[in-house]
Amino acid sequence: MSPNLSIEADWNELYIGGDWVPSESGEEIAVTDPSTREEIARVPAGVESDVDAAYEAAAEAQKEWQETPPIEREQIAQSYAQLLQERKDEIIELLSREAGGTRIMGETSVQISSDQAAEAATFPRRMKGEQADSNVPGKENLVRRVPQGVVTVISPWNFPLNLSGRAIGPALATGNAVVLKPATNTPITGGLLIAKLYEEAGLPDGLINVVTGHGSDIGDRVVSHPESDVVAFTGSTPVGRGVAAAAGENLSVAAMELGGNNGHIVTADADVDAAVDSGTFGSFVHQGQVCISINRHIVHEDVYDEYVEKLTERAESLPVGSVHDPDTVVGPIIDESQRDEMLGYVEETVDAGATLETGGETVEVDGVDDSLVVAPTVLSDVTNEMSAACFEHFGPIAPVIPFSDIEEAIEIHDDTEYGLSGSVHAGDVGTGLQIAERLDTGMVHVNDQPVNDEAHVPFGGTKASGVGGYNSTDIMDEVTEKKWISLQHDEREYPF
Repeated sequence: MSPNLSIEADWNELYIGGDWVPSESGEEIAVTDPSTREEIARVPAGVESDVDAAYEAAAEAQKEWQETPPIEREQIAQSYAQLLQERKDEIIELLSREAGGTRIMGETSVQISSDQAAEAATFPRRMKGEQADSNVPGKENLVRRVPQGVVTVISPWNFPLNLSGRAIGPALATGNAVVLKPATNTPITGGLLIAKLYEEAGLPDGLINVVTGHGSDIGDRVVSHPESDVVAFTGSTPVGRGVAAAAGENLSVAAMELGGNNGHIVTADADVDAAVDSGTFGSFVHQGQVCISINRHIVHEDVYDEYVEKLTERAESLPVGSVHDPDTVVGPIIDESQRDEMLGYVEETVDAGATLETGGETVEVDGVDDSLVVAPTVLSDVTNEMSAACFEHFGPIAPVIPFSDIEEAIEIHDDTEYGLSGSVHAGDVGTGLQIAERLDTGMVHVNDQPVNDEAHVPFGGTKASGVGGYNSTDIMDEVTEKKWISLQHDEREYPF
């Protein structure tokens, strides 16, 4: 029988060793709907003994799993991808209730997750080795790709389904087991839901283990557990530094996708309407709560006023409010701390001399006290040093910075500790490519905006935006290692 995936289902057990079990603590964490601010579910508050049990189960199950034929691992990935599509509407509803995702966000999450699973399904047959001649007579060298062992996945709250799945799918497909610690705000769509889907897909017991709980209670044990061979983390750079340090102390591989301060460059020759279309989507999709969203609009002075005017008009036209209204484009921020921080950045930026063109405030939602919906915000006369530009604001905020020539645009773009993604509108693809090649960032999109993710193309940043990589063969390199085996066919002569 297919599992119940509604928010009314029983979500108050951990998934360890193929069993649904209560936490050793006996305590629970409330899950709230960002649109209504109401409690909608309760999940276990895991403790360190739960973490230990999860790693013990993963380490034991992985021994047999790595020996399974590639076709069996491939079929699990394919079944998971199929279930994502079959249960798409239920998953989208869960994402709206728990993560405050609009229909667009939910559909995107399922599409990317399906793409990731389909790519992961190719990995078992791509774990090929190589043969190399030896300097020693009669010796043959073999190099084989083998799983790391147990992969720890720590996922964020903004796109919990696919940002968990991009590590889980490849890890399982290449013969690893997984321990998953989802974000406290989204423990269902980032964790327990995924366990239910893999269970339905027929994944053997112990290969995925989900421990929900407060990071302050179990985070240190998760990232530094001696059974953890890889730590795949997505989140802020300050937290990521601590996670990477703990993983390094444990000699675990660290795959860190961290913060971004992504620039959207618009030159004097750009198609302004097209650039505004891109800029509107890139700043306001999922309320700007995207690591690769536009954080700064960097616009040539010749088209600056036109761009600001048109972007402001578009921002003011976007339907805002509860995501339970199907017409809503800009919904709630995940919680009040995130909301208050971003509104503080706006206030500081205006105090520093910027002009508030629109937004900069919360939007009332019927029946909701202390709404989390922030109006789409456009700020002009911004400089790179102002709070909304120099910090990763992670909200529906569009600071617009003027520049006079391409050299200045590139300097502004790169004047940040981050280097995750970016975009360029320059009138033609060739000119845009020339600019893109000079930007110090891991990903750049010409005649587009930065919010792009395709499972067969590498995804990663430079500088403080992380280490390691996701998607394509990059993630395969993170969750596997190479093993050298030599075969001495002829009797070897030794010097003594």
